[in-house]
Amino acid sequence: MEVNAEKIDEAVLALLYLTSFEEYGATRAWKSHDWEALNRLHEKGLISDPKSKSKSVIFSPEGAKLGEELFHKLFRK
Repeated sequence: MEVNAEKIDEAVLALLYLTSFEEYGATRAWKSHDWEALNRLHEKGLISDPKSKSKSVIFSPEGAKLGEELFHKLFRK
């Protein structure tokens, strides 16, 4: 089955936003999502490198803003 990786990335970024939290002045989210999607989001500059030892990733300012926008677009009534 062929899938649209861009749509997957949008959904993963929106779900990362849903589970995000503030810690030490950064917006973080647990990295329990598809690794390929996390890598693509990192390559786009939206989150920190998911290959670190940390259990969470850090949003870039652009990633946090886009994540919130996509969350509302995809999941708001």
